[in-house]
Order: sequence, then C-alpha cells, then structure tokens
Amino acid sequence: MTTTSRRRNSALVILSLLLCLISAVGAAIVQTGGGSTEVKDLKWETSSGRAMNALLFVPENATADEPAPAVVVSHGWWNNREMQTANYVELARRGFVVLSIDMYGHGNSDPLPADELAVGGTGMYDAVKLLADLPYVDVARIGVEGHSNGARAANFSVQLDNEADEQLISSVMLVDNEAFYTDEDGAYTNIYGSRDVGLVAAQYDEFFFRSYTAEGAVATTPREFAGTPNAQSFLHFGEDPEGLDERVPDEYYTETIDGEEAVRFLSTPAQTHPWSTQSKYTTAVVVGFFDTTLGAPNPIEPTSQVWQWKELFTALGLIGFGMFLVVFTRELLFTRAFAGLRDEVAPAEKTTAKGLAWFWGGLVVSAAISALSYVWLSQQSWLTGIVHNAVPNPVPTGSVFFIAVWAAVNGVAAIAIMLLSYFLYGRKAGQSPRALGIWPGWKRLLQSVGLVAVATTASFLLVFLADYFFKTDFRLWVLAVKVFPQDKIWYGLFLVPLFLIYFVANSVSINVFNRFTLAGREWVNTAVLALFNSLGPIVLVLLQYLTFWVTGDLVPGFGGIYSIWLFPVVVILAFTAVVSRKIYRETNNPYIAGILNAVVVSIVSVSNSLVMTY
Repeated sequence: MTTTSRRRNSALVILSLLLCLISAVGAAIVQTGGGSTEVKDLKWETSSGRAMNALLFVPENATADEPAPAVVVSHGWWNNREMQTANYVELARRGFVVLSIDMYGHGNSDPLPADELAVGGTGMYDAVKLLADLPYVDVARIGVEGHSNGARAANFSVQLDNEADEQLISSVMLVDNEAFYTDEDGAYTNIYGSRDVGLVAAQYDEFFFRSYTAEGAVATTPREFAGTPNAQSFLHFGEDPEGLDERVPDEYYTETIDGEEAVRFLSTPAQTHPWSTQSKYTTAVVVGFFDTTLGAPNPIEPTSQVWQWKELFTALGLIGFGMFLVVFTRELLFTRAFAGLRDEVAPAEKTTAKGLAWFWGGLVVSAAISALSYVWLSQQSWLTGIVHNAVPNPVPTGSVFFIAVWAAVNGVAAIAIMLLSYFLYGRKAGQSPRALGIWPGWKRLLQSVGLVAVATTASFLLVFLADYFFKTDFRLWVLAVKVFPQDKIWYGLFLVPLFLIYFVANSVSINVFNRFTLAGREWVNTAVLALFNSLGPIVLVLLQYLTFWVTGDLVPGFGGIYSIWLFPVVVILAFTAVVSRKIYRETNNPYIAGILNAVVVSIVSVSNSLVMTY
C-alpha cells in the first residue's frame, strides 16, 4: 500500500465511522419521533419462567392520568423485534404504547424448548400481561399484532386470554398467517368472541391461504383466498358461509357479539409473505385497523408514514459496517502486531484464451452446483428434520445450519474445480499457486486468525455502541447486523467450521486461481466474480417468484422458506467476494478474508435466527 493509498484508507476508516454515527443518530430521531417517544430496552423474567427481551415505546401522551391504548407487535419465525420497525414507529407516532418483542428463541430472549412452542403465547401473552401492569396503559384497549409466526403467537395468546379470569386482549391483527376458522370437529367457529380481528392475507404468500383437495393437491391459491369458505366464514364471525352474502376485502364488517360490537376485516395485498414487513400498504392497514378499533390518541392518516427514513438510516449503517470491516482490517496491517502480514501482490495481468475458457467454464459450473445443491439439500429429509426442529438434534440454529451445510458443499466443489483447473491447465501454463499465496506458512496463518479476531471485535463494537446509546442497529429488511447475547458467540463458533470450508476455498479461488484483468481492468474481474458468487441464488429466487406470479403457486418441490433465506445470501455472497479481493491485494494472503468472512457471516446469521433446544 503506497503512502497515498494508506492516507486514502485512513480517510475511509473515518468515513465508515461517520456513516455508522449518522445511521444511529438518524434512526434514533425517527423511532423516537424527534424525542417525543421514549424508547426502553427491556429484559424481564416472565410468568412463564424465562427471560424476554423487547423494545418499549412510550409516547409523551401516555400518562397515568391519561392512559393510552397499547399494542404488542411481533416478528415471524427466524426473525427478531426490529422486523416490526414499520409498525412500532407508526403506532408510536399515533400515540400508542408499543411493545415490540423478541419471541422466545429469537433475538435476545431465552432459547425456546422444542416442546414448549406455545408457552406464554411464545412470549406474546407474557408481554400483554406486562403491558396491563403499566400505569400509563389503558387496560381496556390492548391489541396484539404479529407477522407470520408472530400471528400464530397472537392466536396462542387469544386462546390463553380466553382461559384467563380477566380478558386483556381486545383487538387482534394477524398478518400473513391463518386465523382460526374451524373447531376440532371441522365446524366453523369464532374463538375470537367479541374481540376485533383483522387479517392480512398476501396474494403471493409462500406458506398460507391455500385450500386442498382430498388427495392433497392445491385447490385454491393464495390470490383466490378472499372467495374461499374460510375467508367468508371469518368475515361472517365464524358462521357457516354457505348461503350467506359474499363479503369483500378492505371493508370493515361489524356484528354484536355477547352484547359488544365486534369488527372483522380482511385485506389481500398483491405481495409476498416477507414483503409485508416492508410494505407501506400493509403498514397502513395495521395502523388504520388499530386506529379504528382502539382509537389513536394522535390520529394521522394511515398512508402518512416516516418509518422508511429509519430504514434508510439503518441501511446507511449497514454500508458503514461493511466498509469498516474492510478498511479497518487493512489499517491494522500497519500496526506492529500485524505488519508481518503486509505483502506486495503482483499486478493482475491479462490471461490467455485458454485461461478465459477455464475461467468462464469454472464460473458456470460453480453457479450450477450452487443452485442445484441448494434445491437438493432442501429435499433431504435428514437435513430438513434438523432445520425445522422436527427431530431431536444438537443443532441450536437449524436454519443457519442448513445454509452452512450448503456452503460447505460448495466449498468442497470449489476445491475440486481448482484442483482440476490446476492439474489440467494451470501447471502447464506456468501458474505458481505458492507465489500467489496458496500457503502463507503457519506463522502467518496464526497471525491471520489474530487479525480477524481484532477486526471482528472492533466492527461489532460499533453495533453495540449504536444499540447502547441509540437503541438502533444496522440493517436493510432481512439483512441485519445486531447486538447479541454471549450464547450467540458459541452458537456461531459451532457453525464456523462449515462456513470456513466455503469462504476460505472461495477466497483462494477468487484470488489465487481467478485473478487477472478483464477488459483491461482488475475491478471488472472482481465484479464478475462477485456476480457469479451470487448467481445460483439469484436464478433460484427469480425462478421461484416468476413461477409464483404466473401460476399462483411455488415451484414444486422447492419450499418457500428456502427461497426467502436466499434474499440476504445474494448480497452476502457478492459482498464477501469484494472483501476477499480488497484484503488479498494488500497481503497476498487469501486466508485472512476467508476466515474473516466465515466468522462475521456466522455471527450475523445466528444472531438473526431461531434458537431451539431439546
């Protein structure tokens, strides 16, 4: 690194820190309504005997003299409390007290025992009971809202509330999960009683809102849900819909139940299951529903929303975090402890026509293996049993384990392709992997591990500082870097060996075997490698959703959750390819970036997933 490059790198360190600071301050301003809402990070022992974590939003209008309506909001399976950003920002703006929970097994709440899925409403009903004890909450106006399995938690909570001596829940909004339509005998029923209930049923929901024939085939797709008997019974307050008038989405229907006026509401937006957490339309439905049923202290038009600004700021922090990870690692190379890792790398040169053929052929084969192995693994019962916690197993984070196994498979494939490339072409062409850093020696390898430890610790320190001072993190939709309790470190280390197989092999492939100029530029080569790193997942996502859009249902044999898990993977795989090249150019060592990528991806993944124990 020249003196000029060193100065530029130091400037980028400062810029990355500024981006993280601007992100934290800006996001905090949005979620506190410019200081009008107090945000508290709670962790308490619940009546279910385990610790729950949640963000509590208390607007200034909520006082002991004038208690405000309150809503518990919840994320879905494999997510965490910040996935409810749109709802808690907009509800708090309108004067609601909001409690956004980490369900048991998620985020910073206690792990979830596999045989206690419904305990305390997976935490939601325990949160309702906490709200009911707060002096500034109107106990007669408490609502619950959940997305996906958060909606299932709401259904669990209604059942618990029905059994309680005093009912606490008066309003329920279910987003992208089924309501209760029938009883154990298959007869239509109304378990919600006189509560107000809303239901959002996405037309392209990957999991719910289908009906089936006696043979198990799909009879109606999600976009046909509104006309089904289940939807019509829901809108008719649990009556058998046969012979009754057909009711339509986006209309409020009322009926007197047990002497009280109750509401039923259905909305069917043309969107996918995960998009509901980022949808301006769904957010408007949620805040409009609670304004109608609980009464917003500060009425604001539902379509008037500011949460997108928080999303913009947290995305800026995500960029800052990623930038800091690279430039701070390079900055450490000028310290006494790690100066021995700094090494000049030979300029990238143009390759031969035969070399290009091996390059493009290897990329195509790698992308094909990536896509095909992913689908194949998703169909293996031994693995899916672990992933979905269907069988006792020692794996605490099944979803991340699936991605890690898939990564390891592709790492092994990359090693095989490199060996073939070298023995069939590279050796004859005079390639010298040793000169290109294929093996830096044990001393440098141990130094590399130390460098990664320092860089990783410093990078995550930024996240913890943002959380401590501003109650924010760095994220964009399903890609998030957040704080985590100590146990997540051990869960991450449990999976690091699998991720190491892929990321080290990938870094060696990118830098030792495939580094040369394209169109006269090395950055073009880097961009192509980043694209092909993600190409298999991109193809699978496009195939899944084009099929869904055309036919109304998913690709047969390719479950919806597996395509959803690929959304962050697409970005991560492209980003790690760039990280790999940037660090290699200053060290002639592909292992530093490989280890760094494996550790960071592992920790980020387990801190954003479900932890289930047996």
